[in-house]
Amino acid sequence: MEGYVQKISAGKLKRYVQFLEISEVPDLVAQYRKWHSEEFHWKEVRDGIRAVGILEMEIYMLGSKLVMIVDTPADFNWSEAMDRLATLPRQAEWEAFVSKFQGCSADARSDEKWQPMEQIFRLYD
Repeated sequence: MEGYVQKISAGKLKRYVQFLEISEVPDLVAQYRKWHSEEFHWKEVRDGIRAVGILEMEIYMLGSKLVMIVDTPADFNWSEAMDRLATLPRQAEWEAFVSKFQGCSADARSDEKWQPMEQIFRLYD
């Protein structure tokens, strides 16, 4: 993995870390990876994520296990943001599309699928 520069924020941030397990079927895992790539992503979905105030989002994959890391401003309200995100262009269509990989209802929202993780360690300066 090559290094990258993280965006700098003038204030405090919140970090959310969430877990999701998708289908273990190799073809579905490959497709899920494809649809999250720079080449095949849905621009409207990425634009919506930014529009609700999310600053950075990363998804890591190990087999069929996913971990998502989300950085937001300190005053970010997750529930309000997910309510708004669900109404933005193509978001409902995206959630229905990825439901076949995620093994859930086609009308399930993102925040109904991804499970929040508890931080148990942090290396402080």
